[in-house]
Amino acid sequence: MADPKGFLKTPREEWPRRPVEERVRDWDEVYVPGALLPIISKQADRCMDCGIPFCHDACPLGNLIPEWNDLVSREDWRAASDRLHATNNFPEFTGRLCPAPCEAGCVLAINQPAVTIKNVEVAIADRAWEEGFAPPRPPDRLTGRTVAVIGSGPTGLAAAQQLTRAGHTVVVFERADRIGGLLRYGIPAFKMEKRHLDRRLEQMRAEGTKFRTSTAVGRDIGAAELRARYDAVVIATGATAWRELDVPGRELRGVHQAMEYLALADRVCEGDLEVSPLSAAGKHVVIVGGGDTGADCLGTAVREGAASVTQLDIYPLPGAERDEDAEPWPTYPKIYRLSAAHEEARDLGTAPAADADVRLFAASTLRFTGDRDGQVRSLHLVEVDAQRRQVPGTGRTLPADLVLLALGFSGPDRADGLIGQLGLALDRRGLIARDTDFATGVPGVYAAGDAARGQSLIVWAIAEGRAVAAAVDRHLTGATRLPAPIGPYDRPMTA
Repeated sequence: MADPKGFLKTPREEWPRRPVEERVRDWDEVYVPGALLPIISKQADRCMDCGIPFCHDACPLGNLIPEWNDLVSREDWRAASDRLHATNNFPEFTGRLCPAPCEAGCVLAINQPAVTIKNVEVAIADRAWEEGFAPPRPPDRLTGRTVAVIGSGPTGLAAAQQLTRAGHTVVVFERADRIGGLLRYGIPAFKMEKRHLDRRLEQMRAEGTKFRTSTAVGRDIGAAELRARYDAVVIATGATAWRELDVPGRELRGVHQAMEYLALADRVCEGDLEVSPLSAAGKHVVIVGGGDTGADCLGTAVREGAASVTQLDIYPLPGAERDEDAEPWPTYPKIYRLSAAHEEARDLGTAPAADADVRLFAASTLRFTGDRDGQVRSLHLVEVDAQRRQVPGTGRTLPADLVLLALGFSGPDRADGLIGQLGLALDRRGLIARDTDFATGVPGVYAAGDAARGQSLIVWAIAEGRAVAAAVDRHLTGATRLPAPIGPYDRPMTA
């Protein structure tokens, strides 16, 4: 502990965001460039170096948080980078995109604002790149074993990097035209600029990982053929089968899945398109779904110049403080949070019908109605109680020229034929079944990430990638020195 009284005399201070009016005119990250470093050492001083650091358990990666907090407070950035990268392949991703369950588990959070763990993490990661502390780490020798990784999201990339560094020849197959999965086509640039992804991919290429894009395994190349060509296969395709909303009017034009919309916006930022064919410009937009994906749609629609944007959340408005009975510390609480996108839409007044920033809480969609040309024009909703029963007399109608469904994902996509061609078993949730060593019922085939766990957080995805890499390495060589931070049946802490 660098300063034993740091948590007593230093208040929590977070990375400041750029003014709303400025940041909604571009797609750059929302934070003030260079404003984090001047405050981060003092923030790291607030870490109490607890005897039992629950932040370790709250994070599935097992990040050595008190250690790198202490090193940052002493401005030993190289050592801090070493400790951070010891448990996390991509801290510049998690420092920007993870909702920070580690902060919910911070001991200081029992009765004070938590340590700004996420901000410290991203400061270390960015400083590591600036100072050259994250060079490529190619293996000293090759094992002669080959591994195919299907899917290039955070799970696939983490598994590929770990296995490459262990000396195996690894090829990552991605059905899209660029590597990154939802990090590339799904996460808006204002949350994480793609240069961070591109920089890490260049590191992986320099280490020896090979990438094949525009290749859907099961369609462009047979799954059985791929299995025969490689000593092991890791399926990390994610849970890309989105949930539907079965209400009247779903067939109308202008009702789309959130990922269809977000991917096109990302392609505009990549330079593939001048304007998205689903642009929200000048339209009344309603987003159905109160999670992070819905917030991503919100920030995107604001930047595209929507006439109005309203977000519907079927859950009731959460309180500002943790419910100690239902969600005691150190579990991750459901409390009222204001993301950058919600702040933008609130300040710009994009949703005059909403009752909390731009969200309507406890709102359930009844149906969509359209014009004679089949274009959606309105959304009809009703308030619901805590058991999701309709409250009589609360029906409302919102104008809607574009409706975005952000309802999450149900499991892996079966359209490419990968699951059927390999004969993979599915569990009762429709996810790829696996044993305690991440292995499917097909010899040499392993499953990791959202395809087998179900929709989860980026830290769990990376932890799965690291863990499955250890299992595959053990399968190929008889032993492994790779870390396995989680097991396939581990779950977040709950009450």
